[in-house]
Amino acid sequence: MAITLSASDAPSPPLSARLSPPQIWGIALLAPYLLVFLAFVVYPVGYGLWLARHPASYVELYNDPIFARAAVNTLIFLVIGINIKMLIALFLSGFFAQQRPWIRWLSVIFILPWAVPSIPTILSVRFMLNPEWGVINQLIFKFTGDDGPNWLNDPAVALAMAIGVHIWKSLPFWTLILLTGRLAISHDLYEASDVDGANWWQKFRYITWPSMQTLYITCTLLSMIWTLGDFNSVYLLTGGGPADLTHVLSTLGIRYLRLDQLSLAMASIVCAMPFVLPLVYFMMKRLSR
Repeated sequence: MAITLSASDAPSPPLSARLSPPQIWGIALLAPYLLVFLAFVVYPVGYGLWLARHPASYVELYNDPIFARAAVNTLIFLVIGINIKMLIALFLSGFFAQQRPWIRWLSVIFILPWAVPSIPTILSVRFMLNPEWGVINQLIFKFTGDDGPNWLNDPAVALAMAIGVHIWKSLPFWTLILLTGRLAISHDLYEASDVDGANWWQKFRYITWPSMQTLYITCTLLSMIWTLGDFNSVYLLTGGGPADLTHVLSTLGIRYLRLDQLSLAMASIVCAMPFVLPLVYFMMKRLSR
């Protein structure tokens, strides 16, 4: 008796036979990028989470007063730095939106702090704040005859300087983004408001702000995510000092690495995730709208 095979029972052709030549080339060209992603992204992150898996590391981290100070510094850095930065960026976006030739040249100079690499610029600020031979204290001594303060020796002043450097470094980028949003507003709305006799505050309140509100909030959320990972502004300026009192969560891990406490370093990074994940959630939720 002959046995017949249905189409479903027939052996399927090999994968190479089911793929067209362009698809095969696409997979071959994509494979190196996948390997790089696995080797330099997935593996380091997975290894770090594996090192931070012990509950004892979090107990020790909780009992470390430097960690509590770093968490408070991070909140201060976020609340003060981001709000001041975005408000100034909103104001400057209106200033640079003016159609004047000298403003265009000024905008080129204004964008330089963001365009120049962080290491030389922030180290230059640190040298300027040196209490002995820094240019700022030299000017204070020249005009007042008194020695200037030790800027980075007081924790509150040092953290304020780090926040100022962060604002100065990233302000041009957010100003440029908000300037783009301003330029997208129809000029006819402002012409109609001029006919109605509206002043600058009424124009901002009823035209500019409603048109830019979504962009402003989205930029603020994105800036919070990036600021949480801002390592350079604090580490290059203060190094976490004095006495490890200006550390933020993004720099605290380096302190533990120097003390050969790798599990605490990874745990401190994991502890930053409750700050990051809600911001990422709200960010993606707004973008999905």
